[in-house]
Amino acid sequence: MKKIVKILSLALAFGMVLFQSCETTELDLRTDPNALSTDNADPNFLLNGIQETFIRIVEDFGRTGGQVTRIEYMGSRQYRTAFSPSSFDGRWEDAYTEILTDTYAMYTLAEASELNYHIGMGKFMEAYTMSMLVDFLGDVPYSEANNGADNFNPSPDSGADIYANIETLLNEAIAAFNSGGVAPDNDFFYNGSASKWIKACNTLKLKIYITERLASSDAVSKFNSIISSGNYIQSVADDMQFTWGTNEVSPDTRHPAYGADYTTSGGGRYRSNSLIQYMMDTADPRMRYYFYRQNEFTPGSDGAEPSLETLECSLQTAPAHYAGFPFCTLTNGYWGRDHGNDEGIPPDGFLRTLVGVYPAGGAFDDNTFEGRVLGEGGGGAGITPVLLASTVDFWRAEVAMLANDPGTAKNFVLAGLSKSVSKVLTFGSLDSAADVETYEPTATEISDHSDTIDAAFDADATGGWNVLGQEMFVALYGNGIDAYNFYRRTGYPSNLQPNLEPDPGSFIRSFFYPSNAANNNSNITQKATQTVQVFWDTNPAGPSFPYSN
Repeated sequence: MKKIVKILSLALAFGMVLFQSCETTELDLRTDPNALSTDNADPNFLLNGIQETFIRIVEDFGRTGGQVTRIEYMGSRQYRTAFSPSSFDGRWEDAYTEILTDTYAMYTLAEASELNYHIGMGKFMEAYTMSMLVDFLGDVPYSEANNGADNFNPSPDSGADIYANIETLLNEAIAAFNSGGVAPDNDFFYNGSASKWIKACNTLKLKIYITERLASSDAVSKFNSIISSGNYIQSVADDMQFTWGTNEVSPDTRHPAYGADYTTSGGGRYRSNSLIQYMMDTADPRMRYYFYRQNEFTPGSDGAEPSLETLECSLQTAPAHYAGFPFCTLTNGYWGRDHGNDEGIPPDGFLRTLVGVYPAGGAFDDNTFEGRVLGEGGGGAGITPVLLASTVDFWRAEVAMLANDPGTAKNFVLAGLSKSVSKVLTFGSLDSAADVETYEPTATEISDHSDTIDAAFDADATGGWNVLGQEMFVALYGNGIDAYNFYRRTGYPSNLQPNLEPDPGSFIRSFFYPSNAANNNSNITQKATQTVQVFWDTNPAGPSFPYSN
């Protein structure tokens, strides 16, 4: 009964957003004329829409962060052309004309009715949204944004100022949750638990502090202060995530990655060869959950003949700079793409490897090697991770490395790995048709994998940084935002698969401003290149950093 209620509530929330989101064609920061006004809006309906729009922005930014860090496949040989300014238009508009506009409207209504819980949720999502905009784009409008006719051309605030305001927002959110109040009709993250929201607020502070540590002298001490309090996400049970549904249409409540891969024409996205190979090399127990193989043998591997029609690169030799890295075709039936592979799309929809039961609610890989279509596997009832207990462990490992304490750092890496594995393994039950019992990893296999990572950390020529980065990236599958930040912050892992192009241009230190911002706001000037560094990225400029292009 609870599951039915949740599905109906999710459908209602999505339906309200569809009603509200007939977006204006005015692509600046004017208030959306189609959105509900404060005169006729219900704060619960507004909050439904805010939650749904928020998680879709997280999903989009998370995929982009994953693409540049090899967690996901990126299909451009040149970083400059990998992501056009227009590719961020939808996220920009959703952030300003829906998240900010609707949260501000909701605050007014909630304050009048003393709905403090609603306010706390809104301030958290406002804070997280602004952190994404700063981390990916740099200086963006904030203090002057959403003033309607009073200012059609809001000036950008510095990223540092926005980060400072995020900290204030989170303190206000915590105060709101502590002050009590009626929970909203739909809290899709914590189901009415104010104490878990407070942990999420403190964990978002941890994320802010570790991210800005190069530019802030007291960031690490503030990070450690929250750790000392113990009031943050430490357990998988407190992970912040959004659970998707299985409705296909009117509205589509399925995980976006599931909707892209489980179709009548087969897979719509490619998996990252880099991530797959790393996980194979370490015998990672999460592989059958992350990936579903539709074929048993990939052309050019395991004795299978190369195929010009379905895998053109299987007839090619690896470029010289790919020595030691996987190229094109993988063993054991895994069928992904290399970083930067820009070949056309062959008829491989029912051959390529699909996103699995984690995180997208796809199929569990039980060696059936069958083409998967709409509705199969978990039907899309996966999750979008936002803040995870495992990620906190990897942040703590980073802090320990900075303190020249690799032993403690390794323990945190292994703790983060353990939490990630335990979480992922619970998702097998989503695919009721799969033979999970036969193919789920044994306790010995899980222990052996942990021992492998333990030994690899000790043997790592970078003192453990590469293993820390690689393991963090694997655990972040489903949301690569923190991987992108970590990579720019530390320069690790330095052993990622390079771009297929020997000279792909400098790595993206921040993305171009969206077209609808640069073209319509006279106070925003488009960047000349994507080498502009955000305020907290004080590392050396140029193609030599990070270390893998």
